[in-house]
Formats: sequence, C-alpha cells, structure tokens
Amino acid sequence: MNPQITSRQRRILCSQKKVKADFILRNAQVADVFNLQWRMADVVVSEEYIVAIDPDGQFEAEHEEDAQGRYVIPGLIDGHIHIESSMLTPSEFSCILLPHGITTVITDPHEIANVSGVNGIQYMLDNAKNAAMDIHVMLPSSVPSTSFENSGAVLEAKNLAPFLTHPDVLGLAEVMDFPAVLEANEKMLAKIEQTESTKRIIDGHGAGLSPQQIRGYRAAGIQTDHECVTADEARNRVKQGMYVLIREGSAAKNLRALLPAVTPTNAHRFLFCTDDKHLDELMQEGSINYDIALAIEEGMEPLQAIQLATLNAANCYQLLHKGALAEGFIADFILLEDLNSCEPKTVWKNGKKVAEHGQILQKKQRENYVPTAILQSVNIPALTESDLAIPFIKGSKANVIEIQPNQIMTTKLIADVTVEDGVFIPSVENDMLKLAVIERHHQLGNIGLGITHGFGLRKGAVATTVAHDSHNALVLGTNDEDMLLAVEALQNMQGGYVVVAEGQILSALPLPVAGLMTDQPAPIAKKQLYELHEALLQLNPDLDFHLFLTLSFISLPVIPDIKLTDTGLFDVVNFKHIAVEVE
Repeated sequence: MNPQITSRQRRILCSQKKVKADFILRNAQVADVFNLQWRMADVVVSEEYIVAIDPDGQFEAEHEEDAQGRYVIPGLIDGHIHIESSMLTPSEFSCILLPHGITTVITDPHEIANVSGVNGIQYMLDNAKNAAMDIHVMLPSSVPSTSFENSGAVLEAKNLAPFLTHPDVLGLAEVMDFPAVLEANEKMLAKIEQTESTKRIIDGHGAGLSPQQIRGYRAAGIQTDHECVTADEARNRVKQGMYVLIREGSAAKNLRALLPAVTPTNAHRFLFCTDDKHLDELMQEGSINYDIALAIEEGMEPLQAIQLATLNAANCYQLLHKGALAEGFIADFILLEDLNSCEPKTVWKNGKKVAEHGQILQKKQRENYVPTAILQSVNIPALTESDLAIPFIKGSKANVIEIQPNQIMTTKLIADVTVEDGVFIPSVENDMLKLAVIERHHQLGNIGLGITHGFGLRKGAVATTVAHDSHNALVLGTNDEDMLLAVEALQNMQGGYVVVAEGQILSALPLPVAGLMTDQPAPIAKKQLYELHEALLQLNPDLDFHLFLTLSFISLPVIPDIKLTDTGLFDVVNFKHIAVEVE
C-alpha cells in the first residue's frame, strides 16, 4: 500500500483512540491561535501530525512528557529572510535558529542568485535538504535588482520556470524593480504571470512607494510588502489588500513603528519577518521569537503576537498544515520557559524533540560540498590610487550619501567637501569618507565612486563582498592606501569582510561561498565576527550601530534616497545616475 495512505490511516485510527499515539505532551497551556485563547490540554501526535488537542487525558502513547502547565505554542515561521545574510549555509543556519523555536522559514536566495544565477539557487535548495527545519524558497524576481548595475547573473522568466515545479518553491520573491512593474515591462510581467499561473505567491518590495504606486503593484498581482517603515504605510498596504510583513532585522528595525497599525480587526493581514539579520544576533536573540517578545513588550496581547508569528504567516504563504496547534496540523510546537520573553525550553519538529535548553539535540552531518564556480566568485582586478580618485572640476560642492544608522534608507546631502589638486580628500574631522563599489563578477573594470557621511571612521578602511544586491566589492575608507589593501584582501580570501588600519589587516572574516557565506560551523564564524567588530572599534571607538550591515545596503539602488553601484552614484528618487560633484 502507498506509505502516505498507511500514514493517514494510522492518524485517523489514532484520532479515534483505536491505536496508540506516537507521543503525547500532557498538561499544556495550548495556544489556540484561531480563537486567541489558552486551553489546558494534551497535545497528541501520530505520524508527525497532531491528531488531538485532548482536554480530558483520554489518549495513550508510546512516549509521553509532562508540560507541567507551561505554555505551548506552534512552531514559529519567518515570512521573509535571506539566509545568506546570516553568513551561514542553509543547513548550518537551521541549527542555530531551531533552538529558538523557528521551525519554518521562507527564504529568498537572491543574494547568491545575483552572484551565481541558477547554480546559486540550486545550491541553496540542495543544501536545505540537510536542514533540521523546513526551508521554503521564493524565486528571485530581480537579478540584477535594476539595470543600473552589474551582477553575476541575469535571470529571466525562462531561467526561473524549471524551479516552479520544485516542492519547496512557494512563489516569486520580492519584486523590487518598481519602474519595471509600473511601466508594465514585459520581461517583469512574464515572471509574474508564470508564477501566478501556477497559483503561487508573489512578494512585493514597496520601499518608499506612494499609495498610487502600490495600486500599480496590486494591479500586477503582487500580494505582500515587507518594506513599510511607518504605520500609515502599513495601513495603506492592508487597505489595498496586501499582507504586511513586519520586519525586525539587523539593519532595518521597523517593528515598533508598525505595531500601531495592527488592530484586532486587521491583525490577520500582518506577520513577522527578519529579512536580513547577522549571525551574532541570530545566535543570541533568535528571530521571530524575539519579534514576539518585543511586540508583547510594546503592549500587544501575547496570543495576538503568536498568531502573527504562526497562523498568519502560514496562511499568507499557503502552508495549509502549519501555523496552529490543532487536529490535522503538522506537529511543530514549542514549550516555553517564559511567555513574555518567548524563550523556548523545548522544541518539537514533526513530532520529534529536536532542541532543548537552547541546544539542538541531534545535528545532521555537515554538507560540505560547494560547486567550484560558487567558491571562486571574486574577480577583482589589481587597482591603483588613481582608480579611486574622485575628480572635482568647478568647486567643492558634492552629492553625499548620508547614512541612517541601523536603517537601509539613506539621505542625499549636498555639502562642501575637501578638494586638493582637483580631487576629493577624505576628512575624518568632517566625517566625509570615500566609498567605492568595484565590479567583481566579470572583470568589467567598473568602479563607482562616492562620498559618505555618518560612518564615523577615524582611520583605516573596511571592505566587503556583501553588498546588496549585486554583491560587488564595497570599500569604505579614510585613505586610499588602506582601501587598496582591504580590496586586495577580499580578492585573496575570495570574499568576506576585512578591517584595515595603517597598512595592517586588523581582522578578516572569509566568506568563500559566493563571497557571501562561510564554510565554517556557526561557532567559529561567530568568533570571527566578534573579532571583526572588536577591530571596528579601533577605527571608531564610539561605534554604536551595525556598521557592516548598514554599509552593505549602501549599494542597493531600489532603496531611497541615494546609493552607489559599480556604474556610479544613483539617485533612487528620480531613478537616474548623478555626478558626485554638484553641477
């Protein structure tokens, strides 16, 4: 007989108490996320599914545990995350988040796709098979994110089509090329149409878009947005029929600002997501469990916050058997040590205990295979100081990228800068630093140059190949010599992060997997990251924000107001290149 039918038969018979259950968690305060109530009951599991929430203790099982009246909630779901931003491969990533109660994530592998195209997507799907959690994929919609930069690949509808038959693919990821949507570009609409024809989800990316522009997104069939930064934006998205993903990551922290938009009548249209969060914060805080705790701290009713993190996310992404503790749902659930902190004591996945007291119980053997092309993705040419020169012809007034610490948006600042012999000179005193984006995929020789304000480096340089979304080499510095040394280090270690001062490499974190992820276990990578942050304090002793994550979004030309790509300074508001020198 078909094993699926046999499994279903056992579940049915167990639900009728004709055969023993596999497992029962007794005496639990069970979260009913449909009615927002707590129910004292036993959670009865057979064949990886919940077959009963039993208030009367009528079932028997092969194995039992006693919850002793503690709270039990469904496994948590992250509605949108880029696993690459954790710097870990999918299988390693799952090992650090499962102990925090996150049993399912929906990931967009557009970071690695921008470097390695379809090979990158396939690598993420293959590696995710070894993950302890469920990892679902949304196919990258915008590779490159715009036509104003150069990435490692270009993905059209025909490149994505074969993946739509993969069981772990849920739809089309954040559509960020808003001009292509609003101008009804045929290539973009082909991606949307083929996704919708397979009845899959289409994610949006409406950063800074007006209600009228969102109307165009809805007309295109786009269903979600995770880029809201104000409560009014969130209300507008919901009014127009979208799901709003409340984001709380390392750089973009929007939860507190968006919570006022959530009411008992519209809460079913909200869910939580991480988007981008670094390894150290994931290991220390978790992700969606942290969002629940923060929402409760801000005054949201606990069951409401849990509903956003579970049922709402499952409904949004059509995960029909996830997100609730009820008959017929997959047995993913968490026993909480404390409700307000949402700190898990024990985690069950598919009815099996997988983590306890913050530790994963049985780790799968690490999958070390990475295709050679993905390991050799950094191709930076040898550079000289003249390559980094920013010429000024008429004066000293410049278009400057002003950062917003721990945010991914920037401001266009027009300011006087130091100019000597017709070229820009960085000024530590005025916090006017030099920035370069160097094309690293095809040796095109492109170098975009700009000036930044707000990073506060007092010496040295920092560089990385984590530069959203095309992931070219990105270097920020107070002087050309240290900048050149930092870029050379990136080439030698095939990507990662590096901190340089006074001609010395202070710290480096190699990320050889597409220049985005480490091939090391999480504890080793965490130690390297800690050393990297310590080295940053030598460059800015007063640093109080996530410098590298803020820096990594300075090259993303779909987030207002002004960015830098390998093709030059880019005005996102007017969607055109501009000169560094103000004309």
